[in-house]
Amino acid sequence: MRKLNFAGGEPFLYPKFLGEAVDFCKEVLCLESVSIVTNGSLVKETFLVKHGHNIDILAISCDSFNEATNLEIGRGSGDHVKMLYRIRDLCRKYGIKFKINTVVCKLNFQEDMNKYIEDLAPFRWKCFQVLLVSGENDSTETKRDARKFLITDEEFNLFCVVHRQQKSFVPESNTLMAKSYLILDEYMRFLDRDGRQPSAPILKVGVRRALDSVYWDEKSFVSRGGIYDWKRDQVACPGIHREVEW
Repeated sequence: MRKLNFAGGEPFLYPKFLGEAVDFCKEVLCLESVSIVTNGSLVKETFLVKHGHNIDILAISCDSFNEATNLEIGRGSGDHVKMLYRIRDLCRKYGIKFKINTVVCKLNFQEDMNKYIEDLAPFRWKCFQVLLVSGENDSTETKRDARKFLITDEEFNLFCVVHRQQKSFVPESNTLMAKSYLILDEYMRFLDRDGRQPSAPILKVGVRRALDSVYWDEKSFVSRGGIYDWKRDQVACPGIHREVEW
């Protein structure tokens, strides 16, 4: 294992646990890269003072630079863009790579974001086509219902054409995204995107056996640019290396 990404939900709801996990990944497991995806609302400088040296990438979710659109999507409370600049500056201060994640949907696919992206200058701007996931966001019975936000492939391509000149721009269509991620849930089970049940917890059966029970499209992982320059400049790992089962 070379890279681990903490996402949610919102990882910063549990800053003590998150900090301990980040430090463990770097100082004991000696992973090449540790990243966090967050909405940014709970990111505090005190956390970065203590743990920032073990964070390679901090990715902030931002779906629009129009606050009215953010509110309609359900993002932030009217100051999301201002918060984005604050975290960009903190990343620069603590030597962390700053990344932006955007979900392209019915409410923002016609928005021209070039001016803000050029100004914020993220090292990587990942743009996902909004995706329906069975049992998670595909009905009125699930916690979220994303059906009203769906766009066609043509609409996603329109967004891509407008922004393709950005050096940091990394588009990710439904085809590339659906089965190219290895995701562990809060029970340490690999989630499956091929309609099957999650794996058994890796703490009980080990990583290899758990992986055998789910589908992961490695070719799509490579095609979507899953391997890139994900390390910050840092000294060699000071911890004791432990073999990680894979």
